Amino acid sequence: MKTLWTPWRMSHVLGNEVQPDRCLFEPEGDEPHSKKDLLLYRDRLCLCMLNRFPYANGHLLVAPSRHVGCITDLDSSELHALMGLVQTAAAIIKDLLGPDGLNIGVNIGRVAGAGIDAHLHVHIVPRWRDDHNFITVIGEIRAIPEHIERTYEKLLPRFIDHLSHHHSS
Repeated sequence: MKTLWTPWRMSHVLGNEVQPDRCLFEPEGDEPHSKKDLLLYRDRLCLCMLNRFPYANGHLLVAPSRHVGCITDLDSSELHALMGLVQTAAAIIKDLLGPDGLNIGVNIGRVAGAGIDAHLHVHIVPRWRDDHNFITVIGEIRAIPEHIERTYEKLLPRFIDHLSHHHSS
């Protein structure tokens, strides 16, 4: 029998997660990355962070910096930057984590499944063949094989590299 350890999820599972006094997608300060916030990349138009409660290892969230709830609220430069960062983040995930596929999607509005409906965000979920077997279906449990802080440390150098190239061009 294998034991699955995901202690960082307990406060979320019990509903005891401390609710921040600001939007999740608007971390304090203006630093381009923050381990505390799992922020991998931020510029003036968009950001990318690890999902603290992932569906799979390496689950990323990409969002515009501006607080908007719908893709129709973005101007063309924000939309272009957002989709560019989704493309870059997907390439980094494919290269570093080697998934067999990716789910990339946007839920707009609570009825469409948006957990945070006031701030538009794109999910990038790496998928591996047989990654969620019977335990997900029967036990309603997901197995995340790598600690989220290790995943952050693995991805951060590539996002720092992207930031330096993005600002030099």
